[in-house]
Amino acid sequence: MADNSLLIIFLPLALAVVMAGLGLHLTPADFRRILAMPRAVGLALAIQSLLLPPLAFGLATLAGLPGELALGLVLLAASPGGVTANLFSHLARGDVALNISLTAINSLLALLTLPLWTALALSVFLGDEASVPPPIRKVIEVALLVIVPVTLGMALRAWKPALAHAAEKPVRVLSSLLLALLIVLAFISEWDTVARFLPVVGLACVAFNVASLLTGYFAARAAKLAEPQAIAISFEIGIHNGTLAIFIAIEVLQRAQATIAPAVYSLSMYLTGAIFAAWLLHKRKSPA
Repeated sequence: MADNSLLIIFLPLALAVVMAGLGLHLTPADFRRILAMPRAVGLALAIQSLLLPPLAFGLATLAGLPGELALGLVLLAASPGGVTANLFSHLARGDVALNISLTAINSLLALLTLPLWTALALSVFLGDEASVPPPIRKVIEVALLVIVPVTLGMALRAWKPALAHAAEKPVRVLSSLLLALLIVLAFISEWDTVARFLPVVGLACVAFNVASLLTGYFAARAAKLAEPQAIAISFEIGIHNGTLAIFIAIEVLQRAQATIAPAVYSLSMYLTGAIFAAWLLHKRKSPA
């Protein structure tokens, strides 16, 4: 893997700022409203836990990926939504409260589902029956990165509503700029990885990313969910936590090549996510 120390330092700081900005327009009532949406939560969790990992198995097989690259794609598919999903949903006018709730629920659910899917991938692609312990530390890190900044933003809105309202538009612009900067830093820091493995695993990663985004959106619309909820679900299951997948590959499985698919995906998802968000915004502005 390339030296990406700048990205490692900048990414959590930038996302913390963005998440605090998201909290500026959220209230406790937004989260209580989630309790009235069991269909939205259930649909998202079912797609994430039961549909996407088999899709990754199929794409890895169709693409003829070598064992560890295939394992990496399944690791990615079994990982919960990334924090960046909340940002994309915000920019596309999705239900961010639903996103944040799904991120928290999905992260906890991953303690059970991720080891199971990873063990199956090890058996299928590498003939390895090793057990995979739950990634508790990484789940806690994700939860803190989401919950703490959002809580601070919500507190500012509660205590200084006029200031929070005035900050919303500048923060939205800043979020867009931060996203663009993250894309540039990611491609620069991992260019060697992208150049070497893109012909092998890139198409499978992009196909999986696009399929995840579209499945989440159109499944939600088919279930008669409102547009903001459909957008939230599409990004929650379409923008995966590549950092968690890479952590499992290196620290738990000690298989360096299994990091390639999550790394390539983590770079390409910024571009496909931005294009998908732009399409959603364009569709929203277009006359019915």
